[in-house]
Amino acid sequence: MRIALDAMGGDYAPEAIVKGAILAEKQLDEQYEILLIGKEDVVKSLLQEYGYTGTGIKVVNATQVIEMGEHPTKALTQKPDSSIAVGYGLLKAGKADAFCSAGNTGAMLVGAMFSVKAIDGILRPSIAGLVPKLNGAYGIMLDVGANADCKPEVLEQFAELGSIYAKYVLNIENPKVGLMNLGEEEGKGTVNTQAAHQRLKVNQTINFIGNIEGRDVFNDKADVIVCDGYTGNIILKMAESIYDILNEKNMHDPFFDKFNYEAEGGSPILGINGNAVIGHGVSTPKAICNMVLQAQKMVATNLSERFRRNYSE
Repeated sequence: MRIALDAMGGDYAPEAIVKGAILAEKQLDEQYEILLIGKEDVVKSLLQEYGYTGTGIKVVNATQVIEMGEHPTKALTQKPDSSIAVGYGLLKAGKADAFCSAGNTGAMLVGAMFSVKAIDGILRPSIAGLVPKLNGAYGIMLDVGANADCKPEVLEQFAELGSIYAKYVLNIENPKVGLMNLGEEEGKGTVNTQAAHQRLKVNQTINFIGNIEGRDVFNDKADVIVCDGYTGNIILKMAESIYDILNEKNMHDPFFDKFNYEAEGGSPILGINGNAVIGHGVSTPKAICNMVLQAQKMVATNLSERFRRNYSE
């Protein structure tokens, strides 16, 4: 099992990425291998500098780097030997079981759509965010940024994708699905959310519990929170800011510590032919380590294949 990791992506790359890979390799089972993608001489030099002598990390050369401010489509076209392009190439060829990067988010999305591509039947792949719950568990919210505007049928698919992830990766047997809205009543919301509600309530493949409100994000009312990327991104960034504020005031609590982006390391792209995770641009070694471990869970539970089976039936 191989997890490809972009060594050149992120504000603190490649140093933070290499350190994170070393941390992750210590926690992975022996059958897993990390493929560090980047400028070979630089990456190997860092591995040596940090005293790595194991066999679970291999280096894959990529001579180009897509910078954070570059236009995603242009960059992928003009830099075919970039670490992101090479990573998706490995995923598409089956030479990697997952690909992780804290680099250019747009390039990660474009690469997913035009390289490994969406699973047949999926209208819009989604970026999902893991949501800490007061009961100690995690839920999942999608979308959190890939699709600002969503038609009702797309929101319905998010519910299906989120339910599969929650069941197999988060080990929630019959995940409860809630539609984020401005009121619990069925008739509340925008034209899109009202129409999505009608689709969700008759969908026999999910456990739809109705509309939920912003106050329900962190309680156990819903395990899968469905919303458009515009709404989801605002909720996600607000949660991150709460952690930053508490940290600034030197206030610490185990629950709020989970709001730190480092806790899970990244956001999975769901609905593509392969496993991919996007990390935060300011990822530290701890965040990189957790991003790799999250990808490992997706690989171990055969998540992408479960999505394919769901939409081929």
